[in-house]
Amino acid sequence: MKRILIGFLLMLNAGILSAQKAHILTTEKLSKYVNYFNSIDDEAVKNHVPNAQSLEWLSQNIPLFDCPDSAIQEVYYYRWWAVRKHLKQTPEGFIFTEFITQANHAGKYNAISSGLGHHIYEGRWLLNQQYINDYINFWLYIDPAWKVQRFHAFSSWIDDAVYNRYLVNKDKSFIEKNLLTLNADYSKWEKEKMNPDNTFWQFDVRDAMEESISGGRKEKNVRPTINSYMYGNAKALSAMAALCNNDSLKRKYDKKASFLRDFVNDKLWDDTASFYKVQYEKGGLCDAREAIGFIPWYFNLPKDKAKYADQWKSLTDTAGFNAPWGITTAERRHPLFRTHGSGHGCEWDGAVWPFATSQTLKGLSNLLNNYKNQDGMNRQVFYNEVHKYAMSHQMNGKIYLGEYQDEKTGEWLKGDNPRSKFYNHSTFADIIISDLVGLKPRPDNKLEINPLLPQNQWDWFCLDKVLYHGKIMTILWDKTGEKYGKGKGFRVFADGKEIAKSNGLKKIKAKI
Repeated sequence: MKRILIGFLLMLNAGILSAQKAHILTTEKLSKYVNYFNSIDDEAVKNHVPNAQSLEWLSQNIPLFDCPDSAIQEVYYYRWWAVRKHLKQTPEGFIFTEFITQANHAGKYNAISSGLGHHIYEGRWLLNQQYINDYINFWLYIDPAWKVQRFHAFSSWIDDAVYNRYLVNKDKSFIEKNLLTLNADYSKWEKEKMNPDNTFWQFDVRDAMEESISGGRKEKNVRPTINSYMYGNAKALSAMAALCNNDSLKRKYDKKASFLRDFVNDKLWDDTASFYKVQYEKGGLCDAREAIGFIPWYFNLPKDKAKYADQWKSLTDTAGFNAPWGITTAERRHPLFRTHGSGHGCEWDGAVWPFATSQTLKGLSNLLNNYKNQDGMNRQVFYNEVHKYAMSHQMNGKIYLGEYQDEKTGEWLKGDNPRSKFYNHSTFADIIISDLVGLKPRPDNKLEINPLLPQNQWDWFCLDKVLYHGKIMTILWDKTGEKYGKGKGFRVFADGKEIAKSNGLKKIKAKI
């Protein structure tokens, strides 16, 4: 409770309570959703915040969201409600679990690191950041001292996630405190998984993507996953080193990032297939296109050339990754698609995984935000995929989140397995906040918003109570001005004061 009090006092200092009077949205809709979610849950496991206290906790911690797409809005609140279930208080601080029940391969306190990057990206929008502070601290200091370490049991983009969290909260002291530990952790990855040519290998199971077409539990393949993660980590460590005025460390990671970018673009790219692929340990590229080939875009790794953007055609191709219930993890045309069984293990040979969907959507967002060559991709494609992702959150007519799904029927392939309920292994709220609404965190004192919502898709939406750079932001679109009573157009408020506006739904910047 002491940590909670400290976090609350920090919020006071940030002026949050004074800004509450300026909120446009109330918790009325949140309350209705929470009451429904609680009513269909048997609450077999209770962690730090039980269902009875969920409304209070969510009201104090999450940004509020209002939109005319009922599926997206409901899932937005459901995902926060489910994340709250995984918040666990331990004698050594707060953590977030992945499975709601005890997992055999978990470490101390049932912690698993495979979804860590997703957890940090999602959790960076919580008003009280003590939870994420503790969680990162657990993986950097508590787990490595435990008798059976689990941090490196799975590939990780922790450095990238930590830096992108900093871009939201601007907590420089946290970066200064942990920079050298993060640097040491990167070096540990190099000792464990680096080839003599400075590339990285990984078993598919240690990418948390076992039973894949391209990989194996004992095959040391050079994969787009870990090489992209380590590129993203190197870029982030360079930026954090610059923030801390550590020039030598910055130069070190600039060099590593440059090498990995060239390697992935030159050696993991298949010109014939127009796709990033796995390179086998024995040499040569796998003949399958897999969703992991989109991961380089998550970190803005590809060069801005038409040949790389051409890869995205496969996303909307029904022989590629486009299926009725989501983005498949392997191309549907491949002869080994969905051949490893169904629900017997954790098959990544084509089934729909929210983990991969989150990564692919972030990659597509980066393409639309940061690249000139977009090869037919646009806001409508992005919105359609987000809506499809939201619609996939169901089982037997009720809202649900599990591990992975049949691409044609939407069946959760683990069934209603207790371990799979509320599976905390992906993002959704972050995609709505940072990509669909388009709040793009920056290191300077500017607010940048670039909505990926198609023109004329919605007449209104509002994202409210977003803590960004110490201020509470409200972002709203009101085509007629009648929905929220703040006037027509696209408007942005900081602590209740309007700082930017536009007649149309387009990219906007403002000083804060």
